[in-house]
Amino acid sequence: MDSNRELSDIAQRLWDNDVNRLQPGIDYRIDLQEKARQTLPNTDIADGPSLPLFLFVNEDIFKKKTFSAFISLLNNYEADTGEPEISTPEEEREIHSFLDAVMETAVLQIAHSYLVEKGTGKVTKEEFKQQLYDIWFCLYARKGSSHPDSSGFEHVFVGETRGGQRVIGFHNWIQLYLQEKLGHVDYRGYSMQNNQLTPDENKHLLTLQFSWKNGIKPRGSCFMGVSPEFEFALYTISFLSSPGRHLKLRFSQYEVEIVCHSNIHKNIETTYPILLRYLSVTS
Repeated sequence: MDSNRELSDIAQRLWDNDVNRLQPGIDYRIDLQEKARQTLPNTDIADGPSLPLFLFVNEDIFKKKTFSAFISLLNNYEADTGEPEISTPEEEREIHSFLDAVMETAVLQIAHSYLVEKGTGKVTKEEFKQQLYDIWFCLYARKGSSHPDSSGFEHVFVGETRGGQRVIGFHNWIQLYLQEKLGHVDYRGYSMQNNQLTPDENKHLLTLQFSWKNGIKPRGSCFMGVSPEFEFALYTISFLSSPGRHLKLRFSQYEVEIVCHSNIHKNIETTYPILLRYLSVTS
């Protein structure tokens, strides 16, 4: 699979304009520790909790408008699939506050302009916000459920559990940090896509194993330290450009595969990055 040059260029523009991105070693520090076991631990974590992934995060960043609006959404969902989601008026207001906040950023404005140019994004700002709401926040029933129990935002950014045994989704570093701080996440070590790719604590893309709410995420990848608007923009572009297909992108120091799948209702079902290799360039 060759990298998509046009989308790589757009991803680079998003990256260059992500002014709210945290700097590793300065704004946050992590400790990757050891490689995760190939054999998963029992869900009761009989060997006890491991050391935390996050050593430090400058939480002043969470006061920024997009971060605070994003964080307000994280407690709005029932974790277990099969449990119906009920959106309250207050939660709806929080969604629209988040969309308003990200739409003010250069990152989302670049994404919007590109998608309009390609004919996949709604033209006006209000129409585009509604489009974002529809693909990310509209509730739908996951497989095996008879009622709306999920959304793209919940799956990707918040995380879900299946039968209380397995973690699905959960590809966001802010949620990971906050849940670890509360004692709900137990970091289990780093994973590798291949034996040649050694993880780097000073890079912005990692693959990890962890437990959450007594379920296990055997391998979950996420960007580290990026802003909510960067991920939201990159995944939206990937989804609207090629739903149901994997995209290979090259930007900054990374060659990345963006996995993106939609459901029959044309909502985002899942999307996440897979680090393929580090590039020998600086940015």
